Amino acid sequence: MPIEIVCKIKFAEEDEKQKEKEEGDKESLIEEPARPRSRDLAAFASASTLHGLGHICQSGRLGVRQTLWAFAFLASLAFFLYQAAKSALLYLEHPHVMALDEEAIREMVFPAITICNINRYRHSALTDADIFHLANMTGLPPKDRDGHKATDLLYPDPDMADIVNRTGHQLDDMLKSCNFSGENCSSRDFTVVYTRYGKCYTFNGDRRNPRVTRQGGMGNGLEIMLDIQQEEYLPIWRETNETSFEAGIRVQIHSQDEPPYIHQLGFGVSPGFQTFVSCQEQRLTYLPQPWGNCRASVQGEQMLPGYDTYSIAACRLQCEKEAVVRSCHCRMVHMPDAAVEDSQERCSCPTPCNLTRYGKEISMVRIPNKGSARYLARKYNKNETYIRENFLVLDIFFEALNYEAIEQKKAYDLAGLLGDIGGQMGLFIGASILTILEILDYVYEVIRDRVSRVLRRSKPPLKKPSGSIATLGLEELKDQSPCETLGRHVEGAYNAGILPNHHHRHHYPHQGVFEDFAC
Repeated sequence: MPIEIVCKIKFAEEDEKQKEKEEGDKESLIEEPARPRSRDLAAFASASTLHGLGHICQSGRLGVRQTLWAFAFLASLAFFLYQAAKSALLYLEHPHVMALDEEAIREMVFPAITICNINRYRHSALTDADIFHLANMTGLPPKDRDGHKATDLLYPDPDMADIVNRTGHQLDDMLKSCNFSGENCSSRDFTVVYTRYGKCYTFNGDRRNPRVTRQGGMGNGLEIMLDIQQEEYLPIWRETNETSFEAGIRVQIHSQDEPPYIHQLGFGVSPGFQTFVSCQEQRLTYLPQPWGNCRASVQGEQMLPGYDTYSIAACRLQCEKEAVVRSCHCRMVHMPDAAVEDSQERCSCPTPCNLTRYGKEISMVRIPNKGSARYLARKYNKNETYIRENFLVLDIFFEALNYEAIEQKKAYDLAGLLGDIGGQMGLFIGASILTILEILDYVYEVIRDRVSRVLRRSKPPLKKPSGSIATLGLEELKDQSPCETLGRHVEGAYNAGILPNHHHRHHYPHQGVFEDFAC
């Protein structure tokens, strides 16, 4: 039976300074062990947390069991990708929902109340010059039976603000009684505002110092008695675009942050009735793009010239003014007095992101009754018929000291998207974020191993081996002595793959080839 003897030979090391300069010694197995190769796919699959992958990527031939596992894995992966795509498409649609909540508070800011007499100009206050300038609006003939004389055609240019202010119904004449939360009020508590109805009046319009109410129900708001003065209404000689057949007042309940837009948003109150208006405040919050279409306000930015804050009413008035200015280079009295930008774009008024509005419930009873008609006639020196045709009572109050908070919320946000994808990933393929990191780590190792191999091939060969291990058969040593064997090897003639295995280093002078020889 042949016997093989392994002999380990340790060669003399080069000078340390010379070894540092040579790249071959740096790559030698003595100084630095070789990097381990990256894991193969089977090893990665067996250690991965991705369900099913370890049953597919096994060593050996592909069997029925592995095939079934592969089909199951691919089907689960397809279901996961389908559900993840649906979730992503739903997120990109940016859906929203409306949340409704009701909150009670101890006191509430009372809204601004704007009232306008439906009749714009008092007939007794108009002069022939006023009638001449307002002919297209009123259709009235001159008060002089002879008509406008030729000399009268030289009327001075009209001052519309002066005409509206002078000929409009005066609140001192209309307001007969005023009460707010049990306290008397007067015309001094109202401010003049101009609308499409001419000269109007707003109660509690100061946004810096608004009135508050601390109790809900009838008698805890604003209660006023008005005389609409029907005898001052303009006679109708011919119909115009501004002709009105109604008698009464228009009322708008709005917040202090927006101007009145009473010709479209107001409601009518008739004489001969006491009208009860029960209000409930609604605070609306909308989402900006891409979930909604509201216009977000930036602090300190003046979005509309002539107004402190943005509102739909202010935007519409500004749009109307721009259209009038482009048409006739003038503006109506109720329009804002501010510069107009030369823009031909279609006017768009998006909803502000924060809005306050007031829901209303209106009821009424007839006044006066027979007993109060005689009393009021004596009190105001009018007859009973005049009282029934001209007097009205308006009572505005909060139903309760609470408000409705209506908020637009995201129906599907990024957290919901990630939660759905994570749940579907765990349900179908048993994966998580860490599984994705495992896959990325494996890909990185594979790429690193490939790059390292390419770089090794491009490096020059080793200049000088540092040591070797020689394997000699017993048959080769029978007729040779160790010394003869040593004599046959010249310096550097051993394989570079031989490793030293000697535990005692002896520092001899650098004269021979071997330090020692051990069998």
